[in-house]
Amino acid sequence: MKSARMNRLFSPSGNCFDVAIDHGMFNERSFLGGIEDMKSAIHTIAAAGPDAIQLPPGTAPILQAIPGKTRPALVLRTDIANVYGTPLPATLFSEVIDRAVEQGVVLDAACVVVNLLLLPNQPEVYRACVRNVNSLKRECEIMGMPLMVEPLVMQDNSKGGYMVNGDIDLILPLVRQAAELGADIIKADPCDNVAEYHRVIEIAQGLPVLVRGGGRVSDAEILSRTAELMRQGARGIVYGRNVIQHPNPAGMTRALMAVVHDGVTPEAALEMI
Repeated sequence: MKSARMNRLFSPSGNCFDVAIDHGMFNERSFLGGIEDMKSAIHTIAAAGPDAIQLPPGTAPILQAIPGKTRPALVLRTDIANVYGTPLPATLFSEVIDRAVEQGVVLDAACVVVNLLLLPNQPEVYRACVRNVNSLKRECEIMGMPLMVEPLVMQDNSKGGYMVNGDIDLILPLVRQAAELGADIIKADPCDNVAEYHRVIEIAQGLPVLVRGGGRVSDAEILSRTAELMRQGARGIVYGRNVIQHPNPAGMTRALMAVVHDGVTPEAALEMI
């Protein structure tokens, strides 16, 4: 039942902190910092108690093997793309894993996540992503699985590899398209001016919006940004590198949980790390 799975993601506060540890899916060496030993990384984060951990099918069983009732929910990464390196490969792709929603059910996932990528001058990747979302939507409805769509506006990779574009005028229509395609949850980029993020919340038409973390920044910056995003109406966050590449991943997880669920100030959260 979809509502039961949604309840596993969103705590009684109505918010969610999902720690993304799915970077190894994309065959990029630079993405592996902090997660070379996945068992250790997953156990460290799980012990800190976020609402969910985002994993590919190959390493999701590590999380689900943790005994007890308090382990974080699983968000299953369902797609693979080769769009993150520089220079870009001659042929680009974005493909969904085989029987993605069925795998999610078998792995007891609370949600499946798929990209909606928009790269400069790469319409075929965008087209593939639209097809991916469409292929998952009906299966998710049949099996009662929430569908998280990740609309991701990227800059030209020649500028330095994987870089998101914070232009709100590009983010807004892609977020709205994700909603119109049938997303249950939106996982969206922050915009350049975080004080404008209420516009992203509005364009999502009442769907819960979780905000991506992006590249590593200082503790003070990520906590301050998170607090403002929550004030703007976000229902939570999906952070990876700012947690798993932190010297104290568990402390950062606890600090961000306090901001997301308890409205703790960035200054007070900083003391928790």
